[in-house]
Amino acid sequence: MEQFICNSCGKMHDITPTRWKCECGGVLNIVKDTPKVDIDAWSNYPNSLWRYFETMPFAKDSKTWKSVTMGEGQSPLIVVDPMESNTHVKVDYMMPTLSFKDRGAVVLMIKAKELGVSKVIADSSGNAGTAYAAYAARCNIACDIYLSDETSPKKIAQIKAHGATIKEIRGTREDIAAAAQKAVDEENVFYASHVYNPYFYEGTKTYAYEIYEQLNGAPDTLIIPVGNGTLLLGAYYGFKELFENGLIDKQPKIVAIQAENCAPLVKAYQTGEEVAQPVTKRGTLAEGIAIAAPARSKQILEAVRNTNGTFIDIEEDEILRARAKLSEKGFYVEVTSAVNYAGYLKYKKVPEEKIIIPLCGAGIKSK
Repeated sequence: MEQFICNSCGKMHDITPTRWKCECGGVLNIVKDTPKVDIDAWSNYPNSLWRYFETMPFAKDSKTWKSVTMGEGQSPLIVVDPMESNTHVKVDYMMPTLSFKDRGAVVLMIKAKELGVSKVIADSSGNAGTAYAAYAARCNIACDIYLSDETSPKKIAQIKAHGATIKEIRGTREDIAAAAQKAVDEENVFYASHVYNPYFYEGTKTYAYEIYEQLNGAPDTLIIPVGNGTLLLGAYYGFKELFENGLIDKQPKIVAIQAENCAPLVKAYQTGEEVAQPVTKRGTLAEGIAIAAPARSKQILEAVRNTNGTFIDIEEDEILRARAKLSEKGFYVEVTSAVNYAGYLKYKKVPEEKIIIPLCGAGIKSK
């Protein structure tokens, strides 16, 4: 029987369509051993994130993914500037729904389909909602997406196009999540949460596997935006699996980036706390990472500290300047994604340091 384990109290839970957190309120992880990484097996699969299927906690004879995939993954790794040959951007907005969230959404929706789910509810600042809507359509599963009433009209249009029902909520990102969770409990349906459901990280960990293949090894440093930590934790877990299989000598240092106007993890890191305390959020252009109370803050802080990483906070004008600079180099990203490059510009790198920066969402999605 597949099981979850609570990250707080250690209680075990069977994996069921309605289980999304522990009774103690803790977040859940999947009970599993480190997967054996068989590089020779990768060529047996399509050139997508499903090359790494055998490292994911699915039955080895599962074929569900074949009818759901849209070829997500294997995004390009590009030298950002000829004068900075050791710095690459990974263009993760070149995905079916134009953001990295497709990595986690496809894996989570396939798990929902295997559990026989007929409806999912999700909350999002936009990109995850779009990804869930698209893959729910591929799975023939009904989908409600809870969003802010100030979400980019372009993201709303994209979600509607995939047939999902939109629930617009006035309030903070935490208010939106609370409304979705209330509906999940009342309707007793599957909560497609990129925060709470650990299957999402089984998708985002493929970011690390792809970088390993593209570089023929690990970089020195990963610069990663962090709100709820979906990409950061996935990258950490992916490189951890590669390390534990003896394929790399060390895990890359994680440099986590937050907007200064909403930076609970930066504060917790600076004060040495194990868990981030909620902050009062000021307005930020980086809506995708404006999370005042990240549910997996303990794991995020552990990941950064375990890799000898650090946190950097970014001011609003720095975000816009970084976005303009990326556009001048040919990369048109949404505003939140520009935080990553702004972090890179502030980061004090050393000579020959191999650095990877994700470009998480396409600029066409922004307001």
